[in-house]
Amino acid sequence: MPSLEAYSSRLDYAYAPGFFPAMECLLHRPDLVRRVLLHSKAEGTEAADRLCETAERLRVRVEIADRALQRISQKENCFAAAVFAKFDEPLRDDKPHVVLHNPSDCGNVGTILRTSLGFGVEDVALIRPCADAFDPRTVRASMGSLFQLRLRVYDSFEAYRAEHPDHMLYPFMLDSSRSLPDVLAGAIPERWALVFGNEGSGLPKSFAGLGQPVRIPSNDRVDSLNLSIAAAIGIYAFTQRPGGCI
Repeated sequence: MPSLEAYSSRLDYAYAPGFFPAMECLLHRPDLVRRVLLHSKAEGTEAADRLCETAERLRVRVEIADRALQRISQKENCFAAAVFAKFDEPLRDDKPHVVLHNPSDCGNVGTILRTSLGFGVEDVALIRPCADAFDPRTVRASMGSLFQLRLRVYDSFEAYRAEHPDHMLYPFMLDSSRSLPDVLAGAIPERWALVFGNEGSGLPKSFAGLGQPVRIPSNDRVDSLNLSIAAAIGIYAFTQRPGGCI
């Protein structure tokens, strides 16, 4: 089999490092898994045995690859990984969406993917420029949630909007916004999209004219919330309201 390169966005494959993300990849995207890598130090452990048994059942090759794992993770404690083909899928038009506009941090994106799945929003859009959804840091931060989501990366917000013109937009920002409790007190359509901006700059001011801008009320001791925290609050609030998707 061809040798594996250190991860790069130009590759058509990526890595799910760690036992749990690798298992999630095998369970939910077995058709995309090219092989499973295992560290020699992990052989015979319960986690390794479960991973190998699952891979064998799915007819996925398992190989001992200590050097490749170190090269992939840049860490000494990565003992397993799945190698999988990257994917890009249309978002469902009859379901709610989470839209991440120019997020720059892999950890934040991975955490938001995990939160979205946990609260039942399974369609996520990323707007370029953005953190790489398939970077091993993103995959690991998502704890494999990536493999249960429909994910599409767009070159612009306009491209996303052209595919889904009927979703009601809820951009999270300060300009022209209403507080989250006030918004939720009103009628929420079945098709909605929560839009979150970059960690440092937030959403462009032009988003104030799109849909219903929302702000999360807080005291004046902090100027803003971390992106992944803001997204978690917004996703939780919209899905837990009466008639939400959970």
